[in-house]
Amino acid sequence: MSQWKQIQQLDIKFLEQVDYFYDDNFPMELRQVLANWIESQDWETASNHESMATVLFNNFLIQLERQCSQEQNFLHRHNLKRIFHQIQVKYKTNPLHMAAVICNCLREERRILSTASMQEQGPLEKSMQNSATLEKLKVLDNKVAVIRSSVQMLDQGVKYLEDMQDDFDFRYKTLQLRGEPRNSLTMKQEVTTLQEILNRLDFKRKEILSKIADVIKEIDTLISSQLNPELKEWKRRQQIACIGGPVLIGLDQLQNWFTLTAQSLFQIKRQLDKLGELILKVTYESDPIPLQRPQMEEQVKYLIYHLIKSSFVVEKQPCMPTHPQKPLIIKTQVQFTTKVRLLVKLPEVDYQLKVKTTFDKDLPPGKVNRQFFILTNNTKVMDVEESTGCLSVEFRHLQLKERKCPTGGKGNEGPLSVTEELHSLNFEAMLMLQGLDIDLETCSLPLVVISNVSQLPGGWASVMWYNLLTDDPKNLGFFSNPLRASWSQLSEVLSWQFSSFAGRGLNKEQLNMLGDKLLGQHASYNDCQVSWSKFWKENIPGKSFSFWLWLDSILDLIKKHLLPVWIDGYIMGFVSKEMERALLKEKEPGTFLLRFSESHLGGITFTWVEQDENGEPKFISVEPYTKNRLNALPIADIIRDYKVIADGVVPENPLKFLYPDIPKDEAFGKHYNSQQNKGLISIPEFQIVVSQSNIVRS
Repeated sequence: MSQWKQIQQLDIKFLEQVDYFYDDNFPMELRQVLANWIESQDWETASNHESMATVLFNNFLIQLERQCSQEQNFLHRHNLKRIFHQIQVKYKTNPLHMAAVICNCLREERRILSTASMQEQGPLEKSMQNSATLEKLKVLDNKVAVIRSSVQMLDQGVKYLEDMQDDFDFRYKTLQLRGEPRNSLTMKQEVTTLQEILNRLDFKRKEILSKIADVIKEIDTLISSQLNPELKEWKRRQQIACIGGPVLIGLDQLQNWFTLTAQSLFQIKRQLDKLGELILKVTYESDPIPLQRPQMEEQVKYLIYHLIKSSFVVEKQPCMPTHPQKPLIIKTQVQFTTKVRLLVKLPEVDYQLKVKTTFDKDLPPGKVNRQFFILTNNTKVMDVEESTGCLSVEFRHLQLKERKCPTGGKGNEGPLSVTEELHSLNFEAMLMLQGLDIDLETCSLPLVVISNVSQLPGGWASVMWYNLLTDDPKNLGFFSNPLRASWSQLSEVLSWQFSSFAGRGLNKEQLNMLGDKLLGQHASYNDCQVSWSKFWKENIPGKSFSFWLWLDSILDLIKKHLLPVWIDGYIMGFVSKEMERALLKEKEPGTFLLRFSESHLGGITFTWVEQDENGEPKFISVEPYTKNRLNALPIADIIRDYKVIADGVVPENPLKFLYPDIPKDEAFGKHYNSQQNKGLISIPEFQIVVSQSNIVRS
């Protein structure tokens, strides 16, 4: 079954995640009509090779044009033609970007499929989903709608008040013009009537002011107790999504709430302005409007100011297009992208709103040892997005350069390593709206700046650790005294790395093996705390590399050489030698399993079971295969062609069944690439001579 068909069979909560990352950059209609062709192309490689990306881009347009000509439905054909022209214009000069976008979409699909297939969710993922339950959304939707309705009713009340005042004003002026004696009966009757109208007018003014005050109080409560917490939770979900967690959704819903609330506030502001106009025509002693209106105006302006100020958010955190799954790591003099958005959608804001970016703004002295500046244009105008109607701006060509220290060298001495130094990208704009000057400012999550790709593993370790343990975007000194992580937290994030980068997360048994490796054997890991040093800085006992460096090398190996087999679930991967032997001990001779090497960085080995002369099981492992050997031949072909020379007997393949009992060809057959090697000479690197106790180190 194709990946896209699997996606379409998911529950609605997963489909909503899929809906999030298909946007104007790559509409879902294209994924639907070109599903099989898209999945058959190597977008991963194309995203890093311009010539290949150009070929794929042109082929993509040919496929889409063919689909347009074959489409019978007029409306569908019209939409496809429109999308065709949009894609053609958007990526004609940058096919690499299109390849990266499609590659990321396919990767996110695999991650969601992996998440959906896992029976248990970790505590972090559960908390992310529980924070946005359907019931909670309905309550907030209803509250915003009730306030909007109340404000609309206030409009009617102000209009009724205006009509009543016009009636009073007309009667009063008419009476003055008639010039009747003050003691006449008619005059007394008219004065009595006017007094009654004025009394009702006074009552109505007090009533409308009381209702406005109540609505202002409701909006204040809505913002402080519901909207602001929801925004804070969205920002926390964004942090989790940045390190491989569930796909980030909910910003459009937040925008709807913020926009409706802002519209209510502006409508109340207009109502108060109207009341100000009314007292210019009719006022009297103890008139409530001049007494109460100024304070209400200040309250409304305060709420508008802070609502709009908080609605200025970083929608997409800084990220290099070459590493879309590792945001918040920036390499000097390499382009990176980021996007900011204003969640309040108002017609009055549809003008040139300039956003300026600044790096490490107002950073206290001594916080970092290196200083950087933005090399390219750091100012851009916000535009209205067609799909959402929101104001946003995407910076696609930002670059950083290190600033030389006054001494002439570069600042690289200090207690923190390069990948532990945290930096920040700030965004500023000035919004002038209905007499209000609102200074908008927000900042990215903390960034790690590297100068060499070899620093990527350390940079990503820092990004994961920070965003797992704190939600304070301004805590740039975090690694001066880093917090510890519980194993239950860390294990979930480690599984996300595999589901995000490799399309399949880790099961409980695999995580237990990792727990043993990092913490030693424990009956229960949930209460264990892991230090930052143990995770990244300290070497594994007896090894020359740290735990994360070892794990990251495995992720890289899977992504580049083992992805299809890993996604199918045929690599057990993380299993100790003791457990490996326990699993194989009772199995048929020729049963084997694949596991990652514990002694090499980025290595995979396999072990099979045989019987000795006494019928006892013996276990044979091979030297780990690393990327250099897997570049020459895929793992599936290695397993198919593997031969052993045993005591002069004709070479044979000892690998019969993938654990527990899957015939080898059934498991790996669809991944065989090259024609099977018949001769012994053509595969010398995959032959070993097995003696009675031959076990090759792994």
